[in-house]
Amino acid sequence: MADNGNGEEAVFANGKGGKKVLAKITTSENRHECPETTQATVKAQTIDELHSLQKKKSAPTTPIKGIQGGFASISDAEREKLQLQSISASLASLTRETGPKVVRGDPANKKAEATPKIHHHHHVDAPTISVSDSSLKFTHVLYNLSPAELYEQAIKYEKGSFITSTGALATLSGAKTGRSPRDKRVVKDDTTKDELWWGKGSPNIEMDEHTFLVNRERAVDYLNSLDKVFVNDQFLNWDPENRIKVRIVSARAYHSLFMHNMCIRPTLEDLENFGTPDFTIYNAGMFPCNRFTHYMTSSTSIDLNLARREMVILGTQYAGEMKKGLFSVMHYLMPKRQILSLHSGCNMGKDGDVALFFGLSGTGKTTLSTDPNRYLIGDDEHCWTGTGVSNIEGGCYAKCIDLSREKEPDIWNAIKFGAVLENVVFDEHTREVDYLDKSVTENTRASYPIEYIPNAKIPCVGPHPRNVILLACDAFGVLPPVSKLSLAQTMYHFISGYTALVAGTEEGVKEPRATFSACFGAAFIMMHPTKYAAMLAEKMQKHGATGWLVNTGWSGGSYGSGSRIKLPYTRKIIDAIHSGSLLNAEYKKTEVFGLEIPTHVEGLPSEILDPVNTWLDKKAYKGTLLKLAGLFNNNFETFTDHKIGEDNKLTEEILKAGPIF
Repeated sequence: MADNGNGEEAVFANGKGGKKVLAKITTSENRHECPETTQATVKAQTIDELHSLQKKKSAPTTPIKGIQGGFASISDAEREKLQLQSISASLASLTRETGPKVVRGDPANKKAEATPKIHHHHHVDAPTISVSDSSLKFTHVLYNLSPAELYEQAIKYEKGSFITSTGALATLSGAKTGRSPRDKRVVKDDTTKDELWWGKGSPNIEMDEHTFLVNRERAVDYLNSLDKVFVNDQFLNWDPENRIKVRIVSARAYHSLFMHNMCIRPTLEDLENFGTPDFTIYNAGMFPCNRFTHYMTSSTSIDLNLARREMVILGTQYAGEMKKGLFSVMHYLMPKRQILSLHSGCNMGKDGDVALFFGLSGTGKTTLSTDPNRYLIGDDEHCWTGTGVSNIEGGCYAKCIDLSREKEPDIWNAIKFGAVLENVVFDEHTREVDYLDKSVTENTRASYPIEYIPNAKIPCVGPHPRNVILLACDAFGVLPPVSKLSLAQTMYHFISGYTALVAGTEEGVKEPRATFSACFGAAFIMMHPTKYAAMLAEKMQKHGATGWLVNTGWSGGSYGSGSRIKLPYTRKIIDAIHSGSLLNAEYKKTEVFGLEIPTHVEGLPSEILDPVNTWLDKKAYKGTLLKLAGLFNNNFETFTDHKIGEDNKLTEEILKAGPIF
């Protein structure tokens, strides 16, 4: 027995080989201690046991106000057994029926894990394909870890992982710093060949079932070869009646933390009743696909099989592939339930008035939907059900380039402990992030739980929308700052999904470039755009919603000669839409596009409401207007001959809602 200098005695005993090990820990009573703080002897025989007393079991949860529930009486051991059986089934390869032994926990803490004995015989039968050597090893499952645990895993084992000055986890996504849409494939089978949108303009590039299974087996075999895998069991859609259970199996702590943030986090009670997932992602992005496999065009492949309800990722570590892959799945599953899936922001006023915001990159969708005077329901993905709107996700995925505390304080303050920062550059010593630095990529991103936004509405649901706002950054400068749309016009502009990109850095490129993305998210839709547009019009008509087209781009000339519409002006327009005052304004119709524009909006100079007034060169205005109208018409030709079902053609009413020369 030895005094350690603090009035405590440490008791040592001889272990194997004469090595001294900590046998018991006692704390002698301190004579100066207050009686009420005196504790009993610590019940620990080793340091590991002592450390275990620091830990208390819990599950990461998304806060859901007003919902309480008791836990089932299932034991911890039984719960773990059921979870591992389910995960083991997920990790089973198709032709290698016996997978690895699946156990819980970090392999770094289980060095003494018993390994199965292998009996050697003189006569060995030839190996069969149904049994793999991987069946003789242990794969440790790190199941629904908390952010703190995932931080530890990332910092210990993943090169390029650091904690920034605000507490966020900075990571690198490898060679791919954005999505790879040309490497995304969807299995075309007897069902999907008729249900999905294929051909010109479609984001769905086909592959066959056999090739999917080849890639699936490659991904699963890679995951099975690892000492540990991360498994997230989570949910999509805040509407409890239409919640989707998802399982994400991945090799990186970064990916697990990303999905922990982006999906809806389960309670312990949810996990006890989780059962079989509705959809599973196998993220083996650290391992490439075989480039000689049929349909492969690179070492990257992102594959969706809607019949099997599985997704396989090979050759890219960019986390956004998982988020958007699941969004594509929702674009398939929800319309089959007569629920409209939408690539939009959504907020709600104090009086319960809900607005949807559609817009491509650079239109101000995030800025305008994140309003300190309104509740945020979500920033990117929503469903419009029979009872109202619901956010699909449990988090936000915000662009970080040029981020500042002054312009976007809510996003700035959300980048704290638990948030993931992708591909940002930071000071080597202070770990302060330089959001202006594009050294790694311009597509720097932050992922954080939605409750990190102070005015987020939890649960993320709301009543039926009153306003549907389509945002366009028109760099041609000919669209009005605000227009009220008819139902047919709303469908036309929703299908078109227009914005304009300003001239790039290439020499000689001086004009804006029109960009069209069907339903303001063509990369993620599964069915033909007219399917979603028809559902949108039906719901708007049924619930009395009004469509608006808001130009956040240029006025008084195209990019380079005109000027961008001031953000305070756009905010006043949005405020007038929210308040309902814009509905009572007087309107007049523009030429060519036939848009209804108000003659007065409070706080705005009336002359800017009609773009022709702001152009000094009226002839140049007319020529630019006709040019943009021609681009709209050319883009819409893709959709004019499509049939929904056998004989339901795109209505003439929608075609008439487009530009008229």
